[in-house]
Amino acid sequence: MAAVLLLCHSAGLLADSLRYEVKGVRGELATNIEGWLGEMPQTEAERVSFLATLDTRVAQSLEALGYYQPRILTTLTKSEPTWHLRLTIEAKEPVRINNVSILIAGAAADDPSFTQRLKDVDFAYGDVLHHGKYDRFKQSLLRLGQQRGYFDAEIILSRVEVSPDVGVASIRLHYSSGPRYRFGNLLFDSEQMTRGQLDALRGFQEGDAFDLERLQAFQTALQQTRYFSSVIVRPQVALAKNAVVPIQLLLHAAKRHSFDVGLGYSTDIEQRASFTWRTPKINRWGHSQETRLEYSSVRPSGRFNYNIPFSHPLNDVLQLSARVGNNEYGDLDSHQREISARREIRHSNGWIRSYSVRGLEEDWDLKNADFYNQYLLPGFTLSHKTRSGLLVDPTSGFSQFYQFEGGSAELGSDIDLLRAYSRFTSITQLAEQHRRVVRAELGAVWVDEKDRGELAPSLNFFAGGGASVRGFAYQSLGNEVEVVGADGVERTLVVGGERLFTSSVEYQYYFNKTWRGAIFGDLGDAFDEGDFEANYSLGLGFHYMTPVGAVKIEFANSLSEDRPSWRLHLNVGAEF
Repeated sequence: MAAVLLLCHSAGLLADSLRYEVKGVRGELATNIEGWLGEMPQTEAERVSFLATLDTRVAQSLEALGYYQPRILTTLTKSEPTWHLRLTIEAKEPVRINNVSILIAGAAADDPSFTQRLKDVDFAYGDVLHHGKYDRFKQSLLRLGQQRGYFDAEIILSRVEVSPDVGVASIRLHYSSGPRYRFGNLLFDSEQMTRGQLDALRGFQEGDAFDLERLQAFQTALQQTRYFSSVIVRPQVALAKNAVVPIQLLLHAAKRHSFDVGLGYSTDIEQRASFTWRTPKINRWGHSQETRLEYSSVRPSGRFNYNIPFSHPLNDVLQLSARVGNNEYGDLDSHQREISARREIRHSNGWIRSYSVRGLEEDWDLKNADFYNQYLLPGFTLSHKTRSGLLVDPTSGFSQFYQFEGGSAELGSDIDLLRAYSRFTSITQLAEQHRRVVRAELGAVWVDEKDRGELAPSLNFFAGGGASVRGFAYQSLGNEVEVVGADGVERTLVVGGERLFTSSVEYQYYFNKTWRGAIFGDLGDAFDEGDFEANYSLGLGFHYMTPVGAVKIEFANSLSEDRPSWRLHLNVGAEF
């Protein structure tokens, strides 16, 4: 009983001792008044203090928005334990700006960033005086000065002169930047990185004008190498001489080894488990390795990658790889062993190109016969992506990818072949909650007619599945052959095609930030030349947004089949 009484007494102490409501104004004026008044008082002492400063705080909240001659009426009802206060505000006419004088002196006077900032001033002659906008602009000048290297900058005059009786205000703001500092030498531990690697990553040289954006880009590039657990890039202004500021790098090495275990599921490759071992930095030249083992009933595999930076730790890398794996291509079981060397070069305009050569051994069985072929395939890829909005859920963007490979019987392959593949994804925001996604795939492989049966399943093309023509099973669309099994029963097997064409148009509607719906139509086939069949489907889906992309639950109907049926597709990830 005593405990209950104590709790009741405590609850009484926490109850509001005064409640208020604001009448006569709305919008920003009402919000600002409530912000200045703060929380409801809870004790008698807080209530006395609240009422003693009430008029001053209300007046100041209105003056901040340019209303200097308001009429404030208060009605107080003293009903214990909670008093009730009504504030009725008549704001009257606001003060308007009749003169603005903003002066930029020093080296910043000729800086395009400051010229642009002056064009973006959000107050002008005739506007209602808004102290918040003025203060934000003043602080933005100081921040911009720090970002652009004007470390001696100061506001030498800041004055807002108000004449409430005539309803006008004059603004005078003078900013003196002083000299613009320049980048000095890098201070770093040479055991962590070589000077050449740092020079490749930083987008500035000693003597260049200081720019915080370029310094932040340098820090981001260092982090992207994965060599370090933390990266701090700090201008040492206190050590600057003659307006030249040295840059200190504090680099903390990442763990020598990291291990990841993953579980997943999709209707295409069913359940899967993966194990990844990474060594982000093997030596001071930035070599790294990644070993990945993945198991699923459809395509178990193992891959080892060894990465060697060339002219740039991120933008010019040689990757040496070895891979073994099994895969189901249509109705064929394929076993592959592969080694490859690939050099990837990233350009400043966003294009990525790579040159590669891979040796592929593949064996498979068809028509009660075993096949085994070897290929030596030099290749080339080219890709580019543009996007706006979130990385995993862009509002717009365009992705394009092109791949070319070839082999010759005179240069290590069992047959002559040329293979080309391209993929495109376009995202367009139609309106605030409406988005369109268009996808397409094109592929072709050219071999001599007598060598057609020697083309390995992994070099053929297949269609169907959650990332292709929905409504059809994974890789169920392709050139077909009739075979008679050991039991004497004739079967139709999907063995892939020399050509590939798929396309998809999808409309998406965002119910909120977490959920969106989708309606789509898909079309495509994997076929030998001249045998194209238009396989098409319609469907709908629901997508749940997560930090790693959308969890997609989609239903599609294979309308082109003799007996159309609905198929469920589950996938996780972004469009590109």
